[in-house]
Amino acid sequence: MEIALKKNQSFRLSVELIDRLKQLAKRQNRSLNNYVETVLIDAAYNEPNAVTLAAMKEAESGALDNEAPIDMSSIEAMEKSMGI
Repeated sequence: MEIALKKNQSFRLSVELIDRLKQLAKRQNRSLNNYVETVLIDAAYNEPNAVTLAAMKEAESGALDNEAPIDMSSIEAMEKSMGI
């Protein structure tokens, strides 16, 4: 089993952003560090392909079954616009 090397890095983030990240981490029963690392890995390595991008644009436009457009500004906004 390979162990990933890790390096300490300091970032300056707004208090509001840190508070929000702590809330989101708590929802998933994760540490703040683990949550932020997971989000950054996802953002850095998981780029949507052309089909997914087209589907996202279609969903945003409201072209799906005459449904209201999906708000893609944040995960919470998307869930709310989808009735989740």
